[in-house]
Formats: sequence, structure tokens, C-alpha cells
Amino acid sequence: MVRSGTTVDQMVRAIADRIVTGYLRPGEKLDEVSLAARFDVSRTPVREALGQLSAIGLVERRPNRGAIVAVVTQQRLAAMFESMAELEAICARFSAERMTGSERRAMESEHEASARMVQLSAEEDYEYFNTEFHTRLYRGAHNAHIYEMAVVTRSRLAPFRRAQFMLPGRLAKSWQEHDVIVTAIMRGDAAAAGKAARDHVSIVSEASAVFAADDRKTFGRNVA
Repeated sequence: MVRSGTTVDQMVRAIADRIVTGYLRPGEKLDEVSLAARFDVSRTPVREALGQLSAIGLVERRPNRGAIVAVVTQQRLAAMFESMAELEAICARFSAERMTGSERRAMESEHEASARMVQLSAEEDYEYFNTEFHTRLYRGAHNAHIYEMAVVTRSRLAPFRRAQFMLPGRLAKSWQEHDVIVTAIMRGDAAAAGKAARDHVSIVSEASAVFAADDRKTFGRNVA
């Protein structure tokens, strides 16, 4: 976990990753004083970080009793991914129809460049690219309301979407799935783009299922 100079966003990410991978168990107390000491910060940013984690459903804040790690079940995770798959399918369909020429070329160029990250097994770089790739997809739909819904839903799933890259071979498979989406968008094939995006998120859902509270008992501290 990062310490000196830690920002709230870094703290949220570090704590979220430990929750998702099972290092911090459901029901485990998250003590503000201990966290402040671990990150070398005051309790104020810790409270803000716990608030953000509560908003995305990873932490449960109890009145006068502090915060604990929330239970994220298979059913809840599957429901969120199902919503995400439909939103991304809409974005991909609209992107195939509405993206400008420069938007299409930028997406294709960055996608091709990301192949190098896969070859180098650069997980952190690819993870950053992955976020940018999907943001381009949302913006390419040219619908502000759908963009907002997609970003909010993605924020709730972000720790699980990051964790998938810990699984063997997932980086290369993710790139291949992106390739199908990009190819369809470049052709202007809305139906194919929508299907490819839905399939991609469904596969991510299956890959991430191991990190739900039901299944991570055997995964947990082995990857922390």
C-alpha cells in the first residue's frame, strides 16, 4: 500500500484492490486511525476514501460503529456486469454509427499501440489504456446521458475490472476482444460492434467472478 504523499484516489484504489482480492475480508473492520497511520495521512482523507468506497459498494459505513468491508456476492456482481454489458453494447453500436473519422482513427491507432503492452505484460500500462479505450467508446456514442450512466456503472466495477488482469492470459484475451470491437466500428457495422462489446463485458464478468465474496476464499491472500 502506498504511503507518503498518498492522495485520496490512490487510497481508494489501494484499499479497493485489497478488498477485491480478499486480503481484506467481508465484515473486517476498517479502522480510520490504523489506515491513517498506514498511509501516513490524517484521518480526513481516510474518511473521504471510505466514503467513496461506500458509494461503490465495497465498504459499509455503520452509524457510530465505523466502517467494515462489505459483502459483494456473485449475484450482485453479475447484476452490475449485466447492466454494464448492455450500456457498452449501446455505446459500441452508436460509436459505429456516429464516430467521426478522426475518432475512429484515434481509437484504431491506440488499440494497435496497446499490443506492445500485451507483449511486454505491462499490466499497469494496459490497465490505463483499457480505461481510455472504454472512455473513447462511451464518448463515441455522442449521447451525454448514456455516457454518464456508463461512467457511473464503470466506477462501481472498476476494482473488479482491474483485478481481472491478475489472471493468467487475460491481457492478451482482452486485446483480442477489443480488436473485434474496433474492427466492427471501423467498418461501421453497428450490430457487430454492439455484440462484440456485450460479449467482451460478459467475458470480463466471468473472469472477475472469482473475486466475488462467494469465490475468493481460495484466491484471497495468494494475490495480495
